[in-house]
Amino acid sequence: MAARIAQTTGAEHTAILGLGVYRPARVVTNDEVAGPIDSSDEWIRTRSGIKSRRFASADETIQSMSVAAAQGALASSGVAADQVDCVIVATSTHLLLTPAIGPQIATDLGMTGAAAFDISAGCAGFCHALAMASDLVRAGTSKNVLVIGVEKLTNTVDFTDRATAFLFADGAGAVIVGPAEEQGIGPTVWGSDGTQHHAIRQNKDWMEFFAEIDEKGTDAVRPYLAMEGTAVFRWAAHSLEKVCRDAIDRAGLTTDQLDAMIPHQANGRIIEIMARVLKLPEDCALANDIEEAGNTSAASIPLAMEALLRKGESKPGDTALLIAFGAGLSYAAQVVTLPAWQ
Repeated sequence: MAARIAQTTGAEHTAILGLGVYRPARVVTNDEVAGPIDSSDEWIRTRSGIKSRRFASADETIQSMSVAAAQGALASSGVAADQVDCVIVATSTHLLLTPAIGPQIATDLGMTGAAAFDISAGCAGFCHALAMASDLVRAGTSKNVLVIGVEKLTNTVDFTDRATAFLFADGAGAVIVGPAEEQGIGPTVWGSDGTQHHAIRQNKDWMEFFAEIDEKGTDAVRPYLAMEGTAVFRWAAHSLEKVCRDAIDRAGLTTDQLDAMIPHQANGRIIEIMARVLKLPEDCALANDIEEAGNTSAASIPLAMEALLRKGESKPGDTALLIAFGAGLSYAAQVVTLPAWQ
């Protein structure tokens, strides 16, 4: 008779137990980024909803921003570092192919022996990582999971590119996911559409760049982030309503029961369209952190969550819909209970 392999079981319910963020010190106005793209503050506000954003300094790294955000999440959750046994870092801008940044972050936080790894799902990365963390705790693979969304997009943007220069920025957000008395993280609706891979991408791969260096030397142009804004806008406007409604349905709720909606802060116009087509109740808070933070990709959901809580537009215990989409194209949505924050 074949040997029987034992299996673990974990918590019946999971929730976001705490939230922390890191916003770089430097505030950058539209006027500062408008010059190289022959634009204006008015054009940028009208097109994107952005008034300002944060740019990280050389000392504000993917690692240091993540550690700072994680320390806030630990403090607000009441979970000690040695009680976290897994770290998931969602990022597209850790510019080493290997090793992942997760293990170094875990070590900096004193999480000895914790599993730690990075995932790349573009702007949807945080929601992907949140789904994985909840499932890990429910399966008994982990007791508590640290989820980080972090980007230093200023390392990847061509500031003469009119399509991207005004949009992207830097920052980090982190949450602790662990066991709870009631379910605080709903089922995740996620997916991808590889036919739209060209819409948000690195504009050349590293082998192409190396070949260009061999041919042109110092005249070679490094890879940059590229985006086809119209394609992304059309895809989001057409596809995301169903994803949102499916996530609400799978959570066993209705739109009228939402206290807040926290979409990926991609574009103010997309946010407005999503709120309108979902017919959110008048008292439902709508995250609009893009005005002050720009598009921070995988960091945007936790940063926007913190902004709602900090400004008093939402409170811990409120029910919120998270929805994110980005490079891939990848997308994910889930309903959550908002956590304590710091």
